[in-house]
Amino acid sequence: MTSPLLQVSGLSKSYAGVVAVDDVSFAVQRNEIVGIIGPNGSGKSTTIDCITGFQPSDRGEVMLSGQSLIGQPSWKIARAGLMRTFQTVRVYDQMSLAENLITAMEPFDSANWLDAVFRSPRLRREEAAARERAEQLINLVGLQRYTDIPVGILSYGQKKLVALAAALMPKPLLVVLDEPVAGVNPTRVREIEEAIRSLKAAGETFLIVEHNMDFIMGLCERVIVFDQGRKLLEGSPDLVHSDPRVLEAYLGVRA
Repeated sequence: MTSPLLQVSGLSKSYAGVVAVDDVSFAVQRNEIVGIIGPNGSGKSTTIDCITGFQPSDRGEVMLSGQSLIGQPSWKIARAGLMRTFQTVRVYDQMSLAENLITAMEPFDSANWLDAVFRSPRLRREEAAARERAEQLINLVGLQRYTDIPVGILSYGQKKLVALAAALMPKPLLVVLDEPVAGVNPTRVREIEEAIRSLKAAGETFLIVEHNMDFIMGLCERVIVFDQGRKLLEGSPDLVHSDPRVLEAYLGVRA
């Protein structure tokens, strides 16, 4: 068994004495799609905020490819190879799709202001590499028709695909997707699902937090269920779907 790409151990977080995340542990292997589900207030969002550096945890450890991420700011965690998207889409509406992706790469390139002033060979190489990467990702998410079109005219679901592609620009080790199909119509949900499948086939790894059970159960290889800040269970979609504790957590009734 190879070491997991992401290892979360004993993660805990409280707010004024209220426990939001309680001793949570799980792992994600390379080139795997893992889903996190649970009712509102179960600790899903707080967990991924702590993992990605947007909130500090109180206790626990987060390791990415053997490197500790605990105590690191979000930008350092991103540079270490852990990228994320957000439930609310963050794109530049006035820019084209290609420009959005190239802009997303700028914080990760090695060029400095002198390179920009003198249009150095290093800058030109990095610009060419960013354009090539953007084209590759645009094809993988199926938005080739919109490469040079302002993102503002795209649908909400298509903007979710833009945000997904932008997160992948720096070739991260793992991408955390926060509610990737929330507020998206069924047709776009299928497109996002197919895009993630294509990206996995290209070698990408995903941790997905989502309320849409059909989406998670049809896409993920493993599913982790949260309830009241704790990991309730973990297993295959079939195992999770048939477990009476999941019904109780979501509906408050015993099967």
